[in-house]
Amino acid sequence: MKNFKIIRALAILIVVLSLASSLAGLLSTGGNGQYAFRAINGSTVQIQGTGLYRNDSVSVAAQGIASDLITLAVGIPLLASSLYFAGKGSFRSRLLLTGTLGFFLYTYMSYTFLWMYNPFFIVYVLLMSCSLFAFILSMMSFDIETIKSMFKNDMPVRLLGGFQIFIAIAVGLLWLGKIAPSIVAGTVPAGLDHYTTLVIQAMDLGIVVPAALMSGILLVRKRPYGYLLSSVIIIKGITMLTAISAMIINQALCGVAMSPMETALFPALNIFAFICLAILMKSVVGTHKPA
Repeated sequence: MKNFKIIRALAILIVVLSLASSLAGLLSTGGNGQYAFRAINGSTVQIQGTGLYRNDSVSVAAQGIASDLITLAVGIPLLASSLYFAGKGSFRSRLLLTGTLGFFLYTYMSYTFLWMYNPFFIVYVLLMSCSLFAFILSMMSFDIETIKSMFKNDMPVRLLGGFQIFIAIAVGLLWLGKIAPSIVAGTVPAGLDHYTTLVIQAMDLGIVVPAALMSGILLVRKRPYGYLLSSVIIIKGITMLTAISAMIINQALCGVAMSPMETALFPALNIFAFICLAILMKSVVGTHKPA
């Protein structure tokens, strides 16, 4: 695997830093509790008031705590195990490693640009940077000319590609449906709270939706890049959708009002993503592949 020593060093740093960040988010205390805050846009926002996310809204703090839990329970173990077996030459593990790095990149990009400033800001920046370059190097390590031969000829590309296209369309319509009314009416979009812009929606509409759409189309057409991108999108999708499902549960427990569409859509996509991952992994015909 090309540049594996660099990828391994970056991944180990990600494990250490994300472990510290997640534990701080889950275990930190202090503060005077929730309070109401009038934002510059005129809306009244309920602020968390305690812990590392004390200056964030109750909604975003609930998402952060759920994300930290999933990072500890799923993200870190998956990153560590896939890194170990990728070093042994496992092609499946290389796919898992790349997709998991995508999860860490998305997660800590959102922490860097959305969460209110806190003492772990520089840790979030480091995690975002390490994840970005490890992800790029991992993507570059695959031999795109031969990657198609690592999958069974009868792999259900229409099912897997169609799932990604559906995710792209569903998430795109969901967020556009949330944003459009505020543009037409000139009002503040739901969920903006006291933040300056819709960071998650921007990341999804600008990166995730086009990537999933392109990946799905390329896979249906059986193009080499479709096999690589689909592996990344599906694996990253599982970790991210699991985190989102946990966020939805935690927000509900915290009394945060949510769209019924969001509440139903993301857990359903999460379940189907697991099915797609099982199909994808069973479709790999080789366990070792030279870069």
